[in-house]
Amino acid sequence: MEYQGHTGPFPQVPVYYIGMQPGHNAVYPAPVAPLPYILPTAPLQMPTLGQTAGCPPGLEYLIQIDQLLVHQRVELSEIVLGWEMNNVYTVKNSLGQQVFVAVEESNIFIMQSCGPARPFTIHLHDNMGQEILTLTRPLRCTLCCFPCCLQELEVQSPPGTPIGYVEQNWHPLLPKFTILNETRTPQLKIKGPCCDCRCMSDVIFEVTSLDESTVVGQISKQWGGIMQEGFTDADNFGISFPLDLDVKIKAVMLGACFLIDFMFFETNPQHD
Repeated sequence: MEYQGHTGPFPQVPVYYIGMQPGHNAVYPAPVAPLPYILPTAPLQMPTLGQTAGCPPGLEYLIQIDQLLVHQRVELSEIVLGWEMNNVYTVKNSLGQQVFVAVEESNIFIMQSCGPARPFTIHLHDNMGQEILTLTRPLRCTLCCFPCCLQELEVQSPPGTPIGYVEQNWHPLLPKFTILNETRTPQLKIKGPCCDCRCMSDVIFEVTSLDESTVVGQISKQWGGIMQEGFTDADNFGISFPLDLDVKIKAVMLGACFLIDFMFFETNPQHD
């Protein structure tokens, strides 16, 4: 029998059989043979970033990005009491998603006596709570008239293994730094403006080649608004770098951002 207008396969009609039992008749669907089970050739796994040769564990995500945002959290105790407290930062990607949390570790008495010139250790943790980066700044003189004792920052990943350094270069007017790898070989330069005035505008620190002829990135102190700039020392930064830059140097640039914050933007406006 043909159905008019029907071109596909005909619907299958279920098959039933009648089982005779004492006292009643029961109708049951015909049993269907189960499909054969095929063992998987390999266990299925979630895709991961994987470990890349030469990349410290935990820094794999930095391979695929060319920008980071650093937001310092506002401490109410600093606003109310005027006391220096350990800084806490959130490091995000360009979409605003949290990548790391940075927590300062400093002695409370040294914080009050040395202020933003204090030595510190900053621990950066990923979203799983694992410490990925450790930044260490020793106590150094902050006056430019002492070029023999300039600022320095060591970057470790994993903790205890240095992967790079940030060294201040002496200059009578401009803030200048050199980014070095783990063997202290210079890789990049950082050059800031003559005046770090933050009146309703961003402050740009250019990241250049060693001869300062090519700009390859920047560290920018972003204007946070009148209330934030006038009553707190919490700052926002943006960091940009080439996508194919060595992941270790990307991490050192992130460390340079924290050093720049302490040196130029950490002064509490209520103390000025």
